[in-house]
Amino acid sequence: MNVRWSMFKNRKDAGEKLAKALEKYKAENPLILAIPRGGVEVGLQVARKLKVDFSLIIARKLPFPDNPEAGFGAIAED
Repeated sequence: MNVRWSMFKNRKDAGEKLAKALEKYKAENPLILAIPRGGVEVGLQVARKLKVDFSLIIARKLPFPDNPEAGFGAIAED
């Protein structure tokens, strides 16, 4: 039997828990940046809980030539 264990129920849960850990930075009015795909739901929950601005970073994976599924970095416009 293959059982996966995770400390989070889902990405929303992960974002809510991360927001609690980042609560001390709320007074600094941070900007929450997220990378699609998986980071968007996490970042959105953090921004909602802290009531701060939220935006996306659009990046492209730099794949290994012999294994395009694996990446060694990312590149973005800025």
